[in-house]
Amino acid sequence: KIINTSHKRNLFCHDALGTKERDHYMDQITLKNFRCFREEQTVRLAPLTLLVGENSTGKTSFMAMIRALWNVAYSHRNPDFKEEPYDLGSFDEIAHHRGGKGGRAETFEAGCNITPKATRQKRQHTDSNSQPYNLRVTFKKRGTVPRPVKMRLSQEKIWVEFGLEAETWQTSFKTPRGTWEYSGTLHGRVNDDYNLILPYFFYLSREKIVEDRERKTELNARQDTVQPNDKDLAMIDHLISSIGGFHYRGEQAYASAPVRSKPRRIYDPSRPTPDPQGDYVPMSLASIYYQEQRKWRELKKALESFGQDAGLFDEISIKRLGSRDSEPFQVQVRRFDGRLKGPNRNLIDVGYGISQVLPVITELLRDDTSPMFLLQQPEVHLHPSAQAALGSLFCQVATSERQLIVETHSDHLLDRVRMDVRDRTTLLKPEDVSILFFERGNLDVYIHSLRVDQEGNIRSAPKSYRRFFLQETQRSLGG
Repeated sequence: KIINTSHKRNLFCHDALGTKERDHYMDQITLKNFRCFREEQTVRLAPLTLLVGENSTGKTSFMAMIRALWNVAYSHRNPDFKEEPYDLGSFDEIAHHRGGKGGRAETFEAGCNITPKATRQKRQHTDSNSQPYNLRVTFKKRGTVPRPVKMRLSQEKIWVEFGLEAETWQTSFKTPRGTWEYSGTLHGRVNDDYNLILPYFFYLSREKIVEDRERKTELNARQDTVQPNDKDLAMIDHLISSIGGFHYRGEQAYASAPVRSKPRRIYDPSRPTPDPQGDYVPMSLASIYYQEQRKWRELKKALESFGQDAGLFDEISIKRLGSRDSEPFQVQVRRFDGRLKGPNRNLIDVGYGISQVLPVITELLRDDTSPMFLLQQPEVHLHPSAQAALGSLFCQVATSERQLIVETHSDHLLDRVRMDVRDRTTLLKPEDVSILFFERGNLDVYIHSLRVDQEGNIRSAPKSYRRFFLQETQRSLGG
């Protein structure tokens, strides 16, 4: 199914995502000693989160950490801080450095809240299955790269923590009755390529708990607390078991580069392999056109709906240059003028804006892509009205099941989001939008969490935020 972007009136079709229902939602991020973020900071994420602020204030680093946490929690992969489109370098480039006697931090930390969808929909739920989880990860230098060495998973008054150091591991857990800890030796040294990090660590803890439960082994109790009873162990077992419910079948976050693929006059069919620049998108469109005509008609309609709103194109098509699917093809668009239809024009002949935005909108308008989108400056090479239309598209597709984190320098995009929330042109509510303002202060960067109210006004904004945009407006007016 394709997301419905019909403008009568711009309502997101929630049923379109029914085949991939999401059970959990990332709604909070915490950072400490990470790049330019020295002090611990916790900020709010929403279905649509907009990152704004001056250049070199850590917005790209922030998105890289979201993907790293996503990989730990959902994809069960080791975070790779050099993976495209983010290259943050080695540990020494990532851990916060104060300079002089301040030195470099030996570790950096990050965490996220993972909220079950039922909790967002029905806040009155009080059972443990509907309470938010918090995941906290500590990274340390291993070789030249950062690797997770400690993780804590908590829910309300209980938590379980796993630490790893060379060939030994330590686990501690807590319930309202007490705190217990124990350690063990791994079968062989863990190297820099270990994976399945989250389930492996916590399931190892779970097996130890079950083993000790069966053997009636006494665990080391902190502060002279009693040994855990069956209820304590069942609570921890349930918390650890919840890890399995976080994964989205190994789906990775979709991360786009700020500069995307250059258009080509002729494409050769090939198996689409996703990349941050979107080079694969024309091949993906052709594959759908050749093999899934019904799906192509729906996607074509959605793409053209956006193209018309943005003033970019009225029609998009795939032109075969042979009789077989294996032969080259072209991507063409054309504009209408009332009843008159202009000529079909090759993608390379219609300006850079269309080819730059096409990868982003194609992924957004499909239902078989990631539930997490990390978009860097999607408005690049678009004129103001197209930037505004992109803001409306974000409002249409953002839900608790499809989360968008967008770095933008476009007032037009930001203002359109505010107006669409005010005018209720989509199902997006004020609480479904978060604006994060990145502000430099001495050698550190601070993130301000801003909200949008029912009237589309931005709340909780510091004076520096208003001054930032006012200065840009005055500059554009020649003041």
